[in-house]
Amino acid sequence: MQYMSSQLSEQIGCQVKNGWCGCDDKIKIALASIHYWEEPCISGKNGSGTVFFSNCNLKCIYCQNYEISSVGKGKEITIEHLAQIFLKQQEKGVNNINLVTPTMYAKQILEALKIAKKKGLNIPIIYNTNGYESIQTLKELDGYIDVYLPDLKYYSNEISKKYSKVENYFEVATKAIKEMYAQVGKAVFDENGIIQKGIIVRHLILPNHIQNSKHILKWIKENLDDDIYVSVMAQYFPTYLAKNESSLNRKINKKEYKEIENYLYTLNLKNGYIQELGEHEEEYVPNFNLSE
Repeated sequence: MQYMSSQLSEQIGCQVKNGWCGCDDKIKIALASIHYWEEPCISGKNGSGTVFFSNCNLKCIYCQNYEISSVGKGKEITIEHLAQIFLKQQEKGVNNINLVTPTMYAKQILEALKIAKKKGLNIPIIYNTNGYESIQTLKELDGYIDVYLPDLKYYSNEISKKYSKVENYFEVATKAIKEMYAQVGKAVFDENGIIQKGIIVRHLILPNHIQNSKHILKWIKENLDDDIYVSVMAQYFPTYLAKNESSLNRKINKKEYKEIENYLYTLNLKNGYIQELGEHEEEYVPNFNLSE
């Protein structure tokens, strides 16, 4: 990656044994389940066959899944076992295979997909990522990922360092998103409205950081095609280390939500979703019980 130091490149791909993300060359998962709380075009009625991977290449102080992303809860499995999990999910009738925070294990996931596809895996594969991806890794995944579901968290390098402990997040993530779009193109849906191919860019609204959200949404409008799908999330609640951070120790309020909602309409972003402002977001965090 020509636009960053080798140190940051290693951090993104996390191929270093017990490196930045805390993982080695073994796959570690925290949960395989049917998930019903993704965007409507992903979950639908049948749910999304979700695999939550342990560890992460970001260190978000507000991560709702911090038990697995930062603490590293989970169990090690083989590539063959992962392929079996994919096939079992398909047998349950799910709409897709949803790989949550897969970045650190991209090479192993690719091998598992090859095995599973030879044994009949034929539903869409979703790459559900924080957006901090290397172009090289994405190119290796080309042809195996049907739907990219990246976050676009931060416009400011200052807050990406403060809240996720990484440099150049915006630069890295926006280049990654452009590569994702180049691979999968315009979103395609089946007769039931379930996405089969394409990209949905997610953005989580943070309290006291409305300008960050506006910068992100404006960049999407000005730099991506008009057919891009956007998912604006309002599910933030203070957890993990964010409880001790004055700028993040509350949920977003109605005024902040309304400001972003109005800004979305001003930009005239044509496709996508905005979450309703809820009251019990904590209830939707999965129980990482290692059931598989």
